[in-house]
Amino acid sequence: MGLLSHRVEKTEIKPGDHIYTWRAVYTYSHHGIYVGGSKVVHFTRKKEHSSSADCPTFPDCGFKQPGSGVVLTCLDCFLGTGLPHCFEYGASPSVFLTKLRGGTCTTAVADQPELTIHRAMHLLRTGFGSYHVFQNNCEDFAIYCKTGLLTLDRAGPGKSGQASAFLNFPLAAALSSPLQMIMASPAGVAVAAAGVYCAGRYMTDVGVRRDVIKIEVEDLASNLGLDGEASVDEEPQ
Repeated sequence: MGLLSHRVEKTEIKPGDHIYTWRAVYTYSHHGIYVGGSKVVHFTRKKEHSSSADCPTFPDCGFKQPGSGVVLTCLDCFLGTGLPHCFEYGASPSVFLTKLRGGTCTTAVADQPELTIHRAMHLLRTGFGSYHVFQNNCEDFAIYCKTGLLTLDRAGPGKSGQASAFLNFPLAAALSSPLQMIMASPAGVAVAAAGVYCAGRYMTDVGVRRDVIKIEVEDLASNLGLDGEASVDEEPQ
C-alpha cells in the first residue's frame, strides 16, 4: 500500500474489491464495488447517471432503479478520467495512522468477496437510502458492502474516512493556534496538529468505533429506515 493510496492496474482488480478513483485533482474520491465483468456498483446522488446513452460499450451502463442512487456502470465510466485504486481492509493502527488522506483504508476486516457482491447487487435492486455527504455517501456504501457494518447513530457521521478527514482537519487547525503560543518550533506545531488530525480519524474509523452494528442486507431498509433520510446533494460524488 502506498503512503497516500494504493494504485492498481485494471487487470489487478478482482470481483468483490472496493475500488475508488480520485477526482478534481485529488480533491475527493469516488468509491464503488467491482462485481466482475467490467462492472461496478456504486452510490451516487439520485440525479446522476440517469441515462446510459453516453456509454458505447455496455447497453446497461447506468442502470438503476427509479428513485435510487445505487447504480451499475462499466468500469471505464466509473473511473472517468481517473485511475483505479484499491481500498485496504484490516489495516493495522500504525498503517492507518500513516495514511495522510482519509478514505483509503480501514482497520475493519472485510467479508468474503461473494458476500460483498451479494450485498452490492441486492442494494442495486433495493437502494441504500438518500445520499448524504457526511452520513451516507459512496464510501459508506462500499464499506457496508465489504463489512456489513452500519453506524447506529444515524444523525452522526457515517463510516466514510473521507468525511472524517474533512471534519477533523478544522479541529486540528483550531487546536494548532494555541500551540503556537507555547511551542517555539513551527515544525513542532505542525507535528502536534497532524497528531490531532490522525487521532481524530482513527477514533471515527469503523473498525474501532463502538456505535456500529452488523446487519444482513435483506434487513437493512426495514430495520434502520434508510429510505426516510434526508438528502444532501452539495458534495460532488
